[in-house]
Amino acid sequence: MELVKNLMIILFTGILTENFVLNKFLGICPFLGVSKTTNGAVGMGLAVTAVMVGASAVTYPIYHYVLVPLGIEYLNTICFILIIAAFVQTIEMILKKHIPSLYNSLGVYLPLITTNCAVLGVTILNIDNDYSFIESLVNALAGGIGFLAVMIIFSGVRERISRCNIPKALEGTPVTLIAASITSLSFVGFSGIVDGIFGG
Repeated sequence: MELVKNLMIILFTGILTENFVLNKFLGICPFLGVSKTTNGAVGMGLAVTAVMVGASAVTYPIYHYVLVPLGIEYLNTICFILIIAAFVQTIEMILKKHIPSLYNSLGVYLPLITTNCAVLGVTILNIDNDYSFIESLVNALAGGIGFLAVMIIFSGVRERISRCNIPKALEGTPVTLIAASITSLSFVGFSGIVDGIFGG
């Protein structure tokens, strides 16, 4: 029962209060670059979620059963980057063959998942927080769902902004950053929700 409670806490905090984009400021490049349309945002969010979970599933045993026994755990960042790159290439090949429309809509941003700091961040945070294998997977899933939710919400905001009359001085990047800051403020309302639900 305690494990289930811990997993639920990790899940809710990863999605809402400890969101990778709005709280930890990881994954900002795809957040700003691929959120112009909802379709692109959903595709990128799903791809990042899949890579987060897959990378966490592989990096955990490699860290604990290869790097630590050999005393080379300081190489974890390099190893994790290589694993993430391999996952991204695999997903890219699958999308190119089976879902070419999504592959084309993601464009140059799909290979950029390799350098997405949110993906690398979740694998390192799993180690830093001393999560078990199951907790690592739940944390990665929560991070991915949180990333996907923020991408969808922000793509809706940007689509709405594109239909508005924006002052010339604020067109483009300025209004996007203002909208991103207001969107992040909306998630502040979730602060303390986990403590409220699970009693601290």
